[in-house]
Amino acid sequence: MQDPKIDYEAVFRDLPGMVALLTPELVYIDANQDFERLSGRTREELVGRYIFDVFPENPKDPAAAGMRETRESMLRAATTGERDTMALLRYDIEDPLRPGRWVEHFWSPVNAPVRGPDGKVTLIVHRVEEVTEFVRAFGGRADDRRARVLEAELYTRARELQEVNERLRRAHAHEREVALTLQAAMLPPPRPVGHHRAAVRYQPAVDALNVCGDWYDLVDLPNGGMAVAVGDVVGHGLAAACAMGQLRSALSAACRVADGPGSALEALGLYARFVEGAESATAVTTFIDWDDHTITYSCAGHPPPALLDPDGTVTFLDQATDPPLGARPEHLGRPQASVSFAADSSLVLYTDGLIERRTEDIDRGLTHLADSLAHHRHAEPEPLADALLADLLPAEGNTDDTALVVLRL
Repeated sequence: MQDPKIDYEAVFRDLPGMVALLTPELVYIDANQDFERLSGRTREELVGRYIFDVFPENPKDPAAAGMRETRESMLRAATTGERDTMALLRYDIEDPLRPGRWVEHFWSPVNAPVRGPDGKVTLIVHRVEEVTEFVRAFGGRADDRRARVLEAELYTRARELQEVNERLRRAHAHEREVALTLQAAMLPPPRPVGHHRAAVRYQPAVDALNVCGDWYDLVDLPNGGMAVAVGDVVGHGLAAACAMGQLRSALSAACRVADGPGSALEALGLYARFVEGAESATAVTTFIDWDDHTITYSCAGHPPPALLDPDGTVTFLDQATDPPLGARPEHLGRPQASVSFAADSSLVLYTDGLIERRTEDIDRGLTHLADSLAHHRHAEPEPLADALLADLLPAEGNTDDTALVVLRL
C-alpha cells in the first residue's frame, strides 16, 4: 500500500491553535486559520509585515514588556537554533474594529526554529495559546475579587520566572564566553612545523553547557622529533577549561623528558590524580621520528589516531590502548606501540566530538572518518581539516566540542 500524499499546506491551515511562520527577521510569511480568527487579523494583513508593526505594544501601559520579551525569544530561537518556550505573557491587542481600544490578552507562546539544508535557521514557528479566559477564571468565578487576586499572583509569578530564566541565560552566555576565551588563550596557535604542514581546529559545541574540555598540542622534542597530542576533560565551562590547561601543560613537559609516549601518559596519569576535574580525562600522544619514519603512540581511554597513506588506506592506531587518566587505583605503566609511515602520509588526531553520536555506534563514526579521509586523501592539511569537520559534524551543530590536528608527514 502506497503512502498517501499529504497536502502539508492544508494541514498547516487547519492546525488547531494559533500558529504562524516568520522569517528570522520576524516578518510574517504565513498564518493558519486559528491565528487569523483569534488575532482578529486576516492573512493579507499579516503576510509580508514585521510582527510588531501588525501587533504594536499598548502605548497606554507604561509597564508593558510583551514586545521586548517576544522579540528576544524569537531572536534567541533564530540565533541559537533551539526552541524557546516563554512564560505566561500579557500582550494587549488593539481591537481591529475600534482603533485606539486595547483589549487585555494573556498568551503562552513557543518559538521553534526550522533549519534549511545548510543547517541555518530559515523559519521561526510561532505557536501561541490564548489563555486569557483561563487566567481570569483562575480561582473560580464565584468570588470575582479572589479570582482577580489569584490572576495577579499567577501573572506575577510567571513574570518572576521569566526574569529568572533570562538572568540564567545571560549568566550561561557569559560563562561560555569567558571559558572560550580562556580556552583560546591556553591552546597553542597554528605554527610552522619545520617543512611539515599542519592544521589545528577547535570547534566549540552549540550547547553552552558542553564546551572547553578538549585540547591539542604539538611539541618539539629534544631529539629532533615531534610529539602531537589531543585530550578531552570530562566536564564543561570554566572548570573544564582550567583542568584542560593544567593537563595540556603537564603532558607538554612530560613529553620533553619521557623516553616515549607511554611514559609521558604514565606521568600525566599520576599528575591527574591531584587535579580537580581531571578524573577520567582521556588523552593520546604520538612521538614522531622523522629519521626512522615511525610513529610511537599511546592512548589513555581516547579514540585512536588515524594514519592516512597516500593511496587512501586508513589505519587506526589502536594497538596501545589503556583506561582514562586516574581511572585505576593502582599505579601501572602504560603501553605504547610503533608503526611506520610513508612520505606524504597524514596523521590525524581528534577528540570524540568528531565521531561519536548518541544514536550511533562508535564504529560507525570511525567508518565515516575513514571514508572521509580516503575521499580527501590528496588535500593539504588545512582543507583536509575543514573537509573532515564538514563531513562528520552534524549540520545543526555538534553537541560536544571537538579538537582536531592534521599533520602531513
